[in-house]
Amino acid sequence: QRDHICNQMFSSIFSFAQVSIGIKGGPNFANIDTDATAGQNYDNRTGWHLGAFAQFRGEKIGFQPEILFSQQGSTVTYSGQPDIESNFSYVNIPLIVKLYTVAGINLQVGPQIGLLTSAEYDDEDIKDELKGTDFSLALGVGWDLPFGLTIDGRYNWGLSDINDSVGQGSGASMSTVKNQVWQFSVGYKLFKFGNK
Repeated sequence: QRDHICNQMFSSIFSFAQVSIGIKGGPNFANIDTDATAGQNYDNRTGWHLGAFAQFRGEKIGFQPEILFSQQGSTVTYSGQPDIESNFSYVNIPLIVKLYTVAGINLQVGPQIGLLTSAEYDDEDIKDELKGTDFSLALGVGWDLPFGLTIDGRYNWGLSDINDSVGQGSGASMSTVKNQVWQFSVGYKLFKFGNK
């Protein structure tokens, strides 16, 4: 009896499975969580992200892997000095589970791995001072609209320390560095296969 009920629930969730492939992009509002040296403040840096996604959707649950180019980092303010940009660029791969509620509105959660492609601090290359990979937890809410449009808002909470400097270089004054990114996206499903 229990197996029968489980099978019915599984069938109900995935009976209207649809596969979609699309593109998405939008602004990032990025910062870093760090043990800053005295006199430094770290503020949001505005960047953007752009990429593609595949969506596997059931009636109530969906799975959405993505690949995104993402501009991150922060704006560094010293007392009485001009602002300095720390510019980090990543190729991020989030693996998102979506829980659908009503009218296409969904809750989102999943792990994300980021691959560092470039890093600059005050126009100085500091890529060697940062780790090549970053691990985050993505939390968000989205809306799948008619005609293939999607809207997402996420917070990518950095879990790993990306600081890899060992000397007294540009990033060495910070003992830990973790990415924090608010991300807002508009997407469009280019191809759709299935019943929903």
